Amino acid sequence: MHRLSPRIQHAATALAAILVAAFPPAWAAGPSAPPTTGQATPGTPNVKDRYLADWLRLTPERRPAPLKPGVDYGMDPATGRFIWPKATPEVHEGQPFPGEMTSWDKNSYAKNVKVLAFYPGVNSPFHAWNNIIDFEGKRYLYIHDRDYLRIMDVTDPANGKIVFSSGGVWGPKGSSEWYDAANVKDYLGGATIAWSKKLGKPVLVASYEIGRYGLMSEKLDEPDKVAAQRSYNSLKGFKVFAMDGPLPSQWRLLATRTTDVRHPDAPIGQQQGSGSLDAPEYYGGKYMIVAAAPDDTYALTEYPNYLYSPGYQVWDMSDPADPVFVSQIAVPGQILGNPEHESAYLMNPRAGNRTSWMGARNPIFLPKALEDGGKIGFGAMGGLGIYAFDLSNPAKPRMLSGVNTPPSFAGTEFDNADVSQYARTGYVFTNGYPMNRDCYEPYKDIFVIDARDPSNLKVAAKMPEPEVPKGAPFTHFCQRGGNYGPKRANAIGQPGQWRQGIVPYSFYNAGVQIYDVKDPAKPTIAGYFVPALADETQLPKYTLGKGIFAIYTEYDRNIIWAFAENGAYALSTPLLGEPVLGAPARPWPHR
Repeated sequence: MHRLSPRIQHAATALAAILVAAFPPAWAAGPSAPPTTGQATPGTPNVKDRYLADWLRLTPERRPAPLKPGVDYGMDPATGRFIWPKATPEVHEGQPFPGEMTSWDKNSYAKNVKVLAFYPGVNSPFHAWNNIIDFEGKRYLYIHDRDYLRIMDVTDPANGKIVFSSGGVWGPKGSSEWYDAANVKDYLGGATIAWSKKLGKPVLVASYEIGRYGLMSEKLDEPDKVAAQRSYNSLKGFKVFAMDGPLPSQWRLLATRTTDVRHPDAPIGQQQGSGSLDAPEYYGGKYMIVAAAPDDTYALTEYPNYLYSPGYQVWDMSDPADPVFVSQIAVPGQILGNPEHESAYLMNPRAGNRTSWMGARNPIFLPKALEDGGKIGFGAMGGLGIYAFDLSNPAKPRMLSGVNTPPSFAGTEFDNADVSQYARTGYVFTNGYPMNRDCYEPYKDIFVIDARDPSNLKVAAKMPEPEVPKGAPFTHFCQRGGNYGPKRANAIGQPGQWRQGIVPYSFYNAGVQIYDVKDPAKPTIAGYFVPALADETQLPKYTLGKGIFAIYTEYDRNIIWAFAENGAYALSTPLLGEPVLGAPARPWPHR
């Protein structure tokens, strides 16, 4: 664990202009012609894309070698502990090791957590975005991602009812509807619901980005699929809807924007960059922040099936029907064709590993909304580290400092930041998450960042690993199979206020882990819920082993929604307080 090196800090200072300009000079310096799709570039694999070929020429070849289970990593029979791999490539198949369970664990385990209800099949087995909104005394939970949307009436969380459903429902033979990832024309991606003071009603802002799964496996070997992503067949940007009711038929489209801000009128198929990733950071006031690569020069990334290194964009949402671009934010090591960025990238030990995600996956996390006087934000930038930004002038944001840790790939690094305790303590939490199955990658720690001085971020501690429940048929969660490690803590736009001293995390096959962070430098585990794992009688084999991959907390009703591959759990815990099993005292979002 270390701060950024003096050379990188020097590069960061030199790049200050990039952070504050609406149209960074690096764009002019970098390649601007459209990607080619003709002959392969000499000296490369079958690479026809200009930016991909330039990245390949720039970087060394440092792809990690495959490891042997039981030899290079695996269970230590003498101690019952798991010896983690040091570095692995991204793989899509299971990598079982000696000592791993040969069937899915059907036991469930709990400490300080009670299951209020389980709702099978209300989500896909891959991912779940979530939102909540109250209309006319009823509370609605949204469960969505790309090809599916479920809306549940959860006014009584123990007796929820589906009131709207679109997209496939999953069972042992797969989805009830065919889904072609390469031909998604329109979808509800990561979304945020907020109350618009100007409109006097809630608005929904939905991100539209290039799909990350099912489109491409290895960008160096699939030139046609690279070209298809450059001319993607859906919006690269976001849409704003006014919500006159809870159902999609009651939404009105107010605005559509592309994050290709140099070409704001570019039609679908000609928009550059990544689109808006994940859920926007938006509270219904003047400013919104999204994660986005604005054009194809944001190309310094190793991830095998992704072409971009997303930065951040600030948008003026004073009029939700007319969002106005304010500023673009980059950190050192993102922009191809810019010598300072390229130098910073090459100094990163991940450069050339053909594995690491570089750049943002989520927007900048704000402890306090900018229009309410917030000034500081924190951005998790994958293998580039975590950064603190001064956003007191959103038109001229400033990078204050960054910190990185030793590489931990495959999987993602610095995926998100939890800022729920920052106002009280000056600390934030950040982590990546596992992508390979069967613990075939280094463990993903949750790092405790001392941000009391935002100009000097420091790693202060790590969250403890989950404890194995008494009586479990394993001595380490890796033996449970599937994915193991942290995913995310608090989602954007959860009802109520963050709870001080308590932070819940989704933890894949270790379920939900609830941390006591009253002293953030000395975190402990105060509770957990580890559900039984789904099996082939419920879902196809290739979907299994994820456990809890998303959570969404109603702090105003003391309820945690936990999403597994086979359905959703409504949980309560005395660590939050007694659950409210009816309508909340105040509607959400706050009027």
